[in-house]
Amino acid sequence: MARIHGRGGAGARKTNKKGATKGSGGQRRKGLEGKGPTPKAEDRIYHAKHKAKLERERRNSGRHVKETAEMVVGRNPVVECLHAKVPATSLYIVQGTRNDERLSEAVAMANTRSIPVLEIPRHEMDRMTGNGMHQGIGLQIPPYKYADVHQLMERARDSAEPGLFVILDNITDPRNLGAVIRSVAAFGGHGVIIPERRSASVTAVAWRTSAGTAARLPVARATNLTRTVQDFQKAGYQVVGLDAGGEHTLDTYRGGAEPVVIVIGSEGKGISRLVRENCDVIMSIPMVPWVESLNASVAAGAVLSEFARQRRQQS
Repeated sequence: MARIHGRGGAGARKTNKKGATKGSGGQRRKGLEGKGPTPKAEDRIYHAKHKAKLERERRNSGRHVKETAEMVVGRNPVVECLHAKVPATSLYIVQGTRNDERLSEAVAMANTRSIPVLEIPRHEMDRMTGNGMHQGIGLQIPPYKYADVHQLMERARDSAEPGLFVILDNITDPRNLGAVIRSVAAFGGHGVIIPERRSASVTAVAWRTSAGTAARLPVARATNLTRTVQDFQKAGYQVVGLDAGGEHTLDTYRGGAEPVVIVIGSEGKGISRLVRENCDVIMSIPMVPWVESLNASVAAGAVLSEFARQRRQQS
């Protein structure tokens, strides 16, 4: 019997297909599927805004973190801040906290200074502080308002005394910063300048160490310390860098009665190379041979005391 092709039996075998097959193998269905929201222009690597974003991130890398409000916790630190007249916006007390002498003192001082006292649940305080080690009390301190360097120069020009400033280079300990602020205020200085990067800032720790003088002595931030040194020189200031092996010592330098800027580096790194090269004078403090260096705040106090003495003799 002749075999009929194309009639399709169970064992029939198709051959020689021509033209498009039925269906698309799922390709068309996949093509119709959603691909999610369109990425922002700055997130598309081929877009010009993406290159601008990368450039912006490169410029901002390493810059000082934007200042935010600070929360001081613990009964003793809070009371110390209130005694030092650290500016505060609110005093937080956890509901149900056991009262004691320090807590009562903190609440009384806050009421005297018209600082709002707010009671909040424990879980809320834990969230605000990031841990449960707050002892049921927290003092919120707003970001410090830094002065402008050039405005400080103008203010010193109108002062009865010649300008006296301290520039801190590579000082990262806020206690050192606070102690220097206190010394500058004590010896009639006009302000402290710190760099924007790689520097301690005026936090609650610096406030407490300054014993409240940070409320009256301005602190300015400089984007570029080398340029700031040069600006002071153009304004008629003598810039004195403290470093070992200088051509002058505190015993031989006699320029303290003139407008002067004292540059102080860290105990380990000292003054940055470019800043040192732009100083008019490098001066050291005479010490016994077996002591290598002084803490920055101690060195500042010694030099400021001597310059204040020279100014008293001049007047």
